[in-house]
Amino acid sequence: MTTDDRRDEDDLQLARQVLAIEGDAVHALRNRIDRKFVIAVELLENCKGRVITTGIGKSGIIAKKIAATFSSTGTAAYFVHPSEAVHGDVGAIQSEDVVVGLSHSGETPELLRLLERIRRLGSTLIALTGVPDSTLAETADIALDCSVQSEACPLNLAPTASTTATLALGDALAMVLLTRKGFKEEDFANLHPGGELGKRLLRVERLMHVGDDVPSITVDASADDIISAMTDGGFGLTCVLEEDGTLAGLITDGDLRRHVQKQHTVTNITATDLMTSEPQTVTLGTLAVEALNIMERKRITSLLVTDSNNKLCGLVHLHDLWGTELF
Repeated sequence: MTTDDRRDEDDLQLARQVLAIEGDAVHALRNRIDRKFVIAVELLENCKGRVITTGIGKSGIIAKKIAATFSSTGTAAYFVHPSEAVHGDVGAIQSEDVVVGLSHSGETPELLRLLERIRRLGSTLIALTGVPDSTLAETADIALDCSVQSEACPLNLAPTASTTATLALGDALAMVLLTRKGFKEEDFANLHPGGELGKRLLRVERLMHVGDDVPSITVDASADDIISAMTDGGFGLTCVLEEDGTLAGLITDGDLRRHVQKQHTVTNITATDLMTSEPQTVTLGTLAVEALNIMERKRITSLLVTDSNNKLCGLVHLHDLWGTELF
């Protein structure tokens, strides 16, 4: 084996060791999930203000990630830097907020200076720390143990396993919390409209035209009424409705042209003479990508949206889907 080969093998062995240590650190948390964890979730769920995460250095970076995870799953959360807080930004923390403080040692000076303000305000404090009997843990309303046997760093100095464990515990809090709140896929999509998941889970009701924007006439409408509705609507069609709002059919400009070509007149006709009685529709809750697929297969530019009782709810146009970059 050459020197380069031995170096490569040493690198691979160390990499595997790092992953093993960090994996063990996360796995060890499972045995510490107890009533304290449940209390922390309840405090977050019942928060009347916002969730504030805070920490210094690597813990601060993890705190930012935890705040982002909370926010993306339905819980308003913000990161506040401890040093900046004691130099003016402490006003960002209010009495009804729940503060999640991160410190592996539990003795981070900047964070401890912030504790006095948090306690004075009466804000709730949840601690994520590697030292269960630290000042941070003892000051908190509830403290969760993120301790690790050792860091993955060969020198046992750089925060590695400890930050991974803290991040995993923060994720556990967020996931249990979103389940308690009944957070669903469509909720996630609403909070991530620019992301691929948001586009994939976008529903037609977020895009459809409603009310007076949807051209419609009654079943006994005359030719003048039909032409006027099409012209004003701008979609090249008009919906035909029963008196109770139930969808009876659809008339397109193509239907009108074909009738004129065949009969050479539109005198004495009503909507029922021209309409397609079973137009292509989708129901509320249909994914935008499904609507797009139907339009492409049927080679149409508009879809009517109905509810479970066939009442007209709206209209989604191909141009509306173009704006979502689903193509």
